[in-house]
Amino acid sequence: MLDFKIDEEKCIECGLCAEDCPVRIIEMNPKPIIRKEKEKNCLKCQHCLAICPTAALSILGKNPEDSISVTGEIPKPEAISRWMKTRRSIRKYKKENVDKELIQELIETAAHAPTGHNDNAVLISLIDNKEDLDLFRSKVYDSLKNARETGTLEKRFQFLLSYQKLWEANGTDIIFRDAPHLIIASAPSADASPLADCLISLCYFELIANSHGIGTLWNGMIKWAIDDIDPELRTLVGIPKNHTIGYVMIFGKSAVKYTRGIQSEGLKVNRIKF
Repeated sequence: MLDFKIDEEKCIECGLCAEDCPVRIIEMNPKPIIRKEKEKNCLKCQHCLAICPTAALSILGKNPEDSISVTGEIPKPEAISRWMKTRRSIRKYKKENVDKELIQELIETAAHAPTGHNDNAVLISLIDNKEDLDLFRSKVYDSLKNARETGTLEKRFQFLLSYQKLWEANGTDIIFRDAPHLIIASAPSADASPLADCLISLCYFELIANSHGIGTLWNGMIKWAIDDIDPELRTLVGIPKNHTIGYVMIFGKSAVKYTRGIQSEGLKVNRIKF
């Protein structure tokens, strides 16, 4: 049930909701309606709720007054461009936890990332305190040590053994970089685009985290440990078997401050012409 409702006193019959509906299931009669037999085609994108100029439309039990208005301050393109160009991966962190309320705010913002079919099925597996991350870090290094001793580590991951030896010898943490927090994005493998959904969600998380002065690092080594080296690590952090892991990100308060952005070599561009 879509719970599609129109406040007839507010509705001005502009037809914007019907015009913007991606699957064209909204009709004007003369007010907007969705016929029962067409409800199953709804993408649940809420575009109709978002575009209504008079807040007359409600769907899926959502109250338009509870949505964020777009009339507030929006960063200028130059500011966004500067922000993105000066973003740096952080590999040195302060030895303190990020406030849990702030972490929750970051995740709630990342929840607005677009997903295939508006499925919104990304699962965020979070370690939100340094103490638990210390325990997980030890488990990962133990898994590498076991793989080294049993000779079961694939050739492409052999380089990780040198990091394990450093950890064992003097506590030098190359893999986790002594970060206090970790976030893993996964999604049901049967979904339309599980990998892309996870990556986009983490991009949203990273940008809002950086705006709060929280450093981040996309961490493929931890993903390999969970996905390819020790399946028990997946169980340990509670990722369902039927999920695809998009990526792993470590984060925390940065212990370094960069003065300027790098000078990118740019992207290769294939200009398509027909």
